[in-house]
Amino acid sequence: MNKDKVEEGIKMMLEGLGVDLNGSHFKDTPKRATRAWTNELCSGLGEQSFELTTFDIEPDYEPSMVVLQHIPVKSLCAHHLLPFVGEATVAYIPNKMLCGLSKLARVVDYFARRPQVQEKLTHDIAKYLRSQLDPQGVGVIIKANHMCMQMRGVNHDGTMTTSSLKGSFIKEGPVRAEFMALAHSQTLKKV
Repeated sequence: MNKDKVEEGIKMMLEGLGVDLNGSHFKDTPKRATRAWTNELCSGLGEQSFELTTFDIEPDYEPSMVVLQHIPVKSLCAHHLLPFVGEATVAYIPNKMLCGLSKLARVVDYFARRPQVQEKLTHDIAKYLRSQLDPQGVGVIIKANHMCMQMRGVNHDGTMTTSSLKGSFIKEGPVRAEFMALAHSQTLKKV
């Protein structure tokens, strides 16, 4: 990433909008906004900072579906650069290895932190998990609210739901049905 270009672009945008960059609230805004965009909002465009932690499946283990729900999703719409925020449900059926639970959340966060459309984000998470874990199948559902719809255009609320199913999740009806039932079930109350 070129942080100097990002800072100059933010400064030019604010000037173009008629914002007084000498005002007390705006004098350091280009620097602060640059840090936010490069270090946080678009950190998924940089190097992947984690590796999947995996564990071999023990010989007597019969693989069953692993599901992680309520993974926070914070991303940016590619069309208007406005946030979309929601939750992901990620599931897989192991083949030879299990994945460390927190790494499923890290995968979602890594792919979410970039400008994109929700459909591609959902697909990219499923594709990555399939390539790294070689599971029997993968399922990803994302539900998100888009500020580009709520703050502009139609100015209405609405939740967009996207899914990406791979392997047994698409080929086997009972697996798909189990995933959908688990993805829409109530979860434990947070302690």
